[in-house]
Amino acid sequence: MRLIPTVLFLLALPGAVMAQTTPAERTMMQTVTAEQDRHVALLERMVNQNSGTLNLPGVRAVGEMVKAELEPLGFEVRWVDMAETGRAGHLIATKPGRGRNVLLIGHLDTVFEPDSPFQTFRREGDRAIGPGVGDDKGGVVVIIAALRAMHAAGTLSQSCVTVVLTGDEERPGSPIAVARKDLIAAGRFAGWALEFENLAAEDGQDFGTIARRSSSSWTLTTEGRTGHSSGVFNDTLGYGAIYEMARILDGFRRELPEPNLTYNVGVIAGGTPAEIDADGFRVSASGKTNIVASTAVARGDLRTLTPEQDARVRERMQGIVEQHLPRTEAELAFSEDGYPPMAPTEGNRALLARLNAVNRDLGLPEMAEYDPARRGAADSGFVAADVDTLGGLGMAGGGAHAEGEWADLTSLERQAQRAAVLITRLSTGPR
Repeated sequence: MRLIPTVLFLLALPGAVMAQTTPAERTMMQTVTAEQDRHVALLERMVNQNSGTLNLPGVRAVGEMVKAELEPLGFEVRWVDMAETGRAGHLIATKPGRGRNVLLIGHLDTVFEPDSPFQTFRREGDRAIGPGVGDDKGGVVVIIAALRAMHAAGTLSQSCVTVVLTGDEERPGSPIAVARKDLIAAGRFAGWALEFENLAAEDGQDFGTIARRSSSSWTLTTEGRTGHSSGVFNDTLGYGAIYEMARILDGFRRELPEPNLTYNVGVIAGGTPAEIDADGFRVSASGKTNIVASTAVARGDLRTLTPEQDARVRERMQGIVEQHLPRTEAELAFSEDGYPPMAPTEGNRALLARLNAVNRDLGLPEMAEYDPARRGAADSGFVAADVDTLGGLGMAGGGAHAEGEWADLTSLERQAQRAAVLITRLSTGPR
């Protein structure tokens, strides 16, 4: 561990920082800096333990690493088994205190299963490369670093904190109501929620995440009368399933666009017959050029910024579907296992303002709101309807979900410092 004497550290702080921070906050900053090497080593150990969502023992092993970090800080740590949903489970750690409860959200799993060739941590200067190094093992380490700093400064003992680390964020178990019931319950108990997915950073500037869009899927099936192609468009055969599919998808393209909305078509097939597998990932079809298609199927996703937008767009999609071409039928079904949006609320903006007050006091630049259309869905969406929520408090980096995923190790230090001071002020200060 790299040790920095407290006196030398404090002398290195700008006078404005010394004036705006409390002795406890300065101790937190010093502790995070002193323990940077320790936290990087922890990150390396976590990354080198494969925890692809479907690697249930691997996800649990990472949970055990976190448990070993949190229990010495006074947390009661429990594992919530999720065999019912086909997943490993979640880690939930609680520490009662006198203040308002602050919920910290992250996840243990990654998109990289044991058969992926991308398995190990490596370091290139201040860049760490490895599976899940930023999404979200870097965020988990930021949580641990912040809580250790609070413990060293004596503020953790006064704070009420709950940590929920899901084990299936990348591929949620089903039914989603069961998979996220514990997180939702924690959100309803909390005074604030902080989510530790990747920090949004561009051109050296950090941004605050006050909103994320939803993520849900839909399946569209069309049917038509089949027969010889010489009769297509006539009163007997009509237009067939593929023309009906094309009409609907083009209607989506032309009639639905609005800010913060996307609706991708991911897979499609049409013929006599055509079908999609039970998982909704693979389609098959057969047919001939002189046969009018009997069936077509497509599957895609829908991303919206607010529940109101989501409901409105779904209704408009159904309206387009119902305008059938002659002798065709169509059905649009939405999955119930989607991620709800984290809408941009005034409460979330007020929480970002609290973080920016921390930034000013720590001598860090203020953070503007990040464009939610450029962020993916996250577990914070499950609590945002019940509690003011701020996201993107993990490490900065890039290449998430791809080989070569990386994280900026310098961001670990400043993110942990920000988080330690923010959690302390939220939990022990006035609401």
